Amino acid sequence: MRGVEQIPWLYDALMGLADALGFRGWRRRLVAGVRGGVLEIGCGTGRNVPLYPDAAQVVALDPDLAALRRARKRVPEALFVVARAEALPFADAQFDTVVSGLVFCSVQDPDRGLGEIRRVLHAEGQLRMLEHVRHRRPSLAWVQDQVQPAWTCVTGGCHPNRDTEAAVERAGFVIEAEDREARGVMRRFAAHPRLPRDAG
Repeated sequence: MRGVEQIPWLYDALMGLADALGFRGWRRRLVAGVRGGVLEIGCGTGRNVPLYPDAAQVVALDPDLAALRRARKRVPEALFVVARAEALPFADAQFDTVVSGLVFCSVQDPDRGLGEIRRVLHAEGQLRMLEHVRHRRPSLAWVQDQVQPAWTCVTGGCHPNRDTEAAVERAGFVIEAEDREARGVMRRFAAHPRLPRDAG
């Protein structure tokens, strides 16, 4: 049985409702001000793509061809690529910015995916993420752990209890405190590859 994430029209409808209820503002802040070569990982049905500034040259990637067909209808002029986060078909240091919105809860091997992001990102580049994450309160994190197996099955891959920020730091990134937004389990943040200047 396919999960919600593998049914593009249904997922798109749910995201449309979320956008109408205020989530579109999170999307706008996620992509605000990006410029140069941009890779969006897990673009799904393309809801972020029309929001990018004109200064961004966006390549949008997703493993689901049906979702990309829907995305192409939304933004016909955009460049879309079928691929997974864990195996990015790009050269090293090719992008100025990598963007990921509501993706790493569902990536099968998040550590490998983040390693691939670091590989294709310029040394001075930036990773921007919008994710729901493991709750900081142990009692609520426990609830996430209990619902995770059923939730993952119904959605088609989403893990509500992942600590994505910790995974990003483990992959060699530094989260930029000045560009971090937290509300409940939602996080929007920017990070850069750890450089010698970050030591100490």
